[in-house]
Amino acid sequence: MIALDIDGTITASGSLDVPAMTTAAVSRARASGHHVVLASGRSLAGVMPIARALDLDTGWVVASNGAVIARLASGSDGYELDAGIDVQLLDSRLVITAALTARLPALGIAVEEIGVGYYVDALFPAGLLRGNQTVLPVHELQTLASPRIVLRAPSVHALVNPLRAVGLTVTPAGVDWLDVTPGGLSKATALETVRRRLSVDPTNTIAVGDSDNDIEALRWAARGVAMGDAPEIVRAAADEVTGNLQEHGVVDVLRSLTVAR
Repeated sequence: MIALDIDGTITASGSLDVPAMTTAAVSRARASGHHVVLASGRSLAGVMPIARALDLDTGWVVASNGAVIARLASGSDGYELDAGIDVQLLDSRLVITAALTARLPALGIAVEEIGVGYYVDALFPAGLLRGNQTVLPVHELQTLASPRIVLRAPSVHALVNPLRAVGLTVTPAGVDWLDVTPGGLSKATALETVRRRLSVDPTNTIAVGDSDNDIEALRWAARGVAMGDAPEIVRAAADEVTGNLQEHGVVDVLRSLTVAR
């Protein structure tokens, strides 16, 4: 089972362009009997275009930093979802109240709508969120159940410890960005669920990533591989380091899997 991060690993951050050689390497790995699982902080609406670009039409994907697990399938959406099992929801009121209490200047709030986009208090700049944006008053955002809430503000990292103190998972994704998901979740917890469903031996797992939200996955995998330009804390969590995105490091990892399952 090969778990692949998207942004900074398969494609540039926020991009939908997947190199042809990456698609070919994924195809060869699958033909050899390996399971390729995308594992991303992106919403499901952001993950699915990459799955299509890689010609992944069966198997599993992990979205929203582990809060959403979807099985790829035929149909207009391209996936099936058991909302009662594969989606973990958080208390939007708890998150948004904490953010408003901090009185952060220029605060932006986005509440993920699975497979569609986001409900926002004001439109985010183009390219920052994948999918539709629907503007709602803050008091309505607080009533929504969601797997992930994005908080964006210049000093938003001041909320990391307060939100973690109430049991939530908080993942910084840039100097002005926080992803907030239910407590106890990560890419690794979701990948372990997928591994068990696929009946893959724990020793036959690989994870490739480049960011802080990949650390747990790299430690979870029997073979954790950090991208060459990953921060030192990410590289330290890995068993090895491959080339960076421009050097197609993920392709080198996939090419190393020459023996069929």
